[in-house]
Amino acid sequence: MSYDADALTDRRRLKRRLFFWRFGAIAAGAAALIALFGGTGILPHRAQIARVEINGIITDDRDLQKLMGKLADDRAVKAVILSIDSPGGTTTGAEALYESVRRLAAKKPVVATLGTVAASGGYIAAISADHIVARGNTLTGSIGVLFEWAQFSTLLDKIGVEMREVKSAPLKAEPNPFHKPSPEALAVTQGLISSSYDWFLGLVAERRKLDAATARKLGDGRVFTGWQAVENRLADEIGGEEQALKWLTRTRNIPAGLPVEDWAPERPGEGLTPLGARALGQALAAGVEALAGKTLQTKRLTLDGLTSVWHPEPR
Repeated sequence: MSYDADALTDRRRLKRRLFFWRFGAIAAGAAALIALFGGTGILPHRAQIARVEINGIITDDRDLQKLMGKLADDRAVKAVILSIDSPGGTTTGAEALYESVRRLAAKKPVVATLGTVAASGGYIAAISADHIVARGNTLTGSIGVLFEWAQFSTLLDKIGVEMREVKSAPLKAEPNPFHKPSPEALAVTQGLISSSYDWFLGLVAERRKLDAATARKLGDGRVFTGWQAVENRLADEIGGEEQALKWLTRTRNIPAGLPVEDWAPERPGEGLTPLGARALGQALAAGVEALAGKTLQTKRLTLDGLTSVWHPEPR
């Protein structure tokens, strides 16, 4: 049997080229996946501090709550920074977020950094952390609960429209926008507000180590600057993420120099990766900045139930 030595050599060279080509393609693909998903918990990653953004109106966000559980269980995540810029939202949404963060904080340290606004439900998110760092001009506080409804009875009288109803008891579906509320309806509604408000005040007193009288004095609904919040013990220090990292190193023995990686909830229904969705959201936000006020007002109209939200009323 004879063989062509040159042909054999060429085949070996071709196999080596194919091997290195495949290896290079696999390595490039792996690098791309790590770059894309490294901060979402989908792929394994190095030791890090996770940063989670809590922006806009707070609702009962199950995906965000699940993310807190993933952060608690991920061994690579040594601490968590909550980057908060929110005027609040639904009281139940803030309650659920608070509870999920406290479960996370039972396993690893959590520090909050406050941006432009961290008020009402946004402040509930802040006090779920172990330490609060605010900018001097951050608007925070607005400790309180709100229930609103439109009142159309005078308008209906003017245009000659009368709304009629049959209901099981006088307080069913009260307060009602189509007629003025009775004293009994107002009293029941005030009871709802008071119950939720007492819960909010209790959280503030417990988390910020305030006596009940001081918590109630500070919890009259006003907003504070970051400087005022620190002075009144509603926040711990002035600064940003740099101060948050120093606190983690100084008090929680988190090694200095650990990378800070962005984490975002997985939202399968959106058809985008969490990182892609975040990037798209930032791009859209930059393009519609002029509409931000109207957008916030529109979102407020969708909030059902008790709300804990702050925003200046339009004039």
